[in-house]
Amino acid sequence: MMQLTLKRAIIAFVLASIIIVSFAALLHQQKSFTFSVTTTSPCLLQVYSGIPSLRAISTDQYFLLALPTSFSVDVSAAGQSPFNNCTRTQIYNFVKDNPGLQFRGICTSLSLPVGLAQYHLGVLVKAGLVSFVRDGRYKRYFLSKKFSKKEMMMISLMRHKTVKKILEALLNKKQVSHGELAYEVSITSQALTWQMKSLKKTEFVLQANEGLRTIYSLDEASLPMLKKYLTLIEEKA
Repeated sequence: MMQLTLKRAIIAFVLASIIIVSFAALLHQQKSFTFSVTTTSPCLLQVYSGIPSLRAISTDQYFLLALPTSFSVDVSAAGQSPFNNCTRTQIYNFVKDNPGLQFRGICTSLSLPVGLAQYHLGVLVKAGLVSFVRDGRYKRYFLSKKFSKKEMMMISLMRHKTVKKILEALLNKKQVSHGELAYEVSITSQALTWQMKSLKKTEFVLQANEGLRTIYSLDEASLPMLKKYLTLIEEKA
């Protein structure tokens, strides 16, 4: 009987100890959870810092990741380089190689979640490294200070397949009538009229009337730039 009572007392003491230790560990974890990663790959470490809810702390031998309870630490704190993150650097280089691509195109091409791409593009825009222009409901991204407003407008236009075909057709012929251009581009006359409403607002396409015929041509001063960026878009297509 004495032995049974002693065993029960020991079991109760062990269970109570486990509960107390577990409770203390839970409180400590809620306050702050910190772990260390030892690696020589900066790129691997930067993957963690790419998550907005993680705060990176660099030491001589370890790279510490602290996960606060609030999940609200900003990795773009003052003093940090915008290129301290692999994903952000990847986006920057992609925009550099593919000027004028819209947001969804960047996400799809790099296989990035929308929220992650939006966050890192926001950091790059805020740092003045990347800028964007509005193209209807789209944002088209460029490296800052690399292109003039006219160049960004031209590249944005060429990102539309039908507009690109129209400009290519006009490059092949000095002048072309409305009907001939619609045939060249393989669209209806009404569809071409709708497209030309936007193009005529630019200084790239000129319109003249010869009796009942509408004649289109390209602005001579814009020809070198048109040829340059049509080639660029073709290479990146």
